[in-house]
Amino acid sequence: MQEILFNQMMPPPLAAPVEDGQRKRATRKDSKKSRILELHRTGTTEIGEIARQVGTRPSYVASVLQSAGLIQGYFDLYTTTGRDQNTYSRFFRNVLSFKTVEAAKESVARIARLYSYFDRIGDRAGQHHAEVLALTGRNRARWSGKKEESRIFEEWLFNH
Repeated sequence: MQEILFNQMMPPPLAAPVEDGQRKRATRKDSKKSRILELHRTGTTEIGEIARQVGTRPSYVASVLQSAGLIQGYFDLYTTTGRDQNTYSRFFRNVLSFKTVEAAKESVARIARLYSYFDRIGDRAGQHHAEVLALTGRNRARWSGKKEESRIFEEWLFNH
């Protein structure tokens, strides 16, 4: 009796992947992550093509492949800043945050301190990395609908 009630409450399983235009949809058994790994394993290595076939963002594809150790060096607006992009990345690790207005302010303060440090030692590339990270914070906040947090990054950028 309990099994019947449980089955009635559960939604029916999703259908197997089916061609939908040019995309395949993942099922619960055939997750996006497993599809990404399978496509890469079978020779589809172009991130944009995998994203199109799986129906997800290139950033997610890159994240899955980087976590699996299959690629390295892919960066875009939405990939993590926790992975090193260059020699300056270690200075900026875990600096970017815009969860709240206070978090955005603290993030900008940390970016500003690093920018000043690179200015003092005459390292323009380090300053540029600070500006890029602030721009990334501004854009991520903006596209996440966090206007006030975005403005905090934007104001710092405008003044530097």
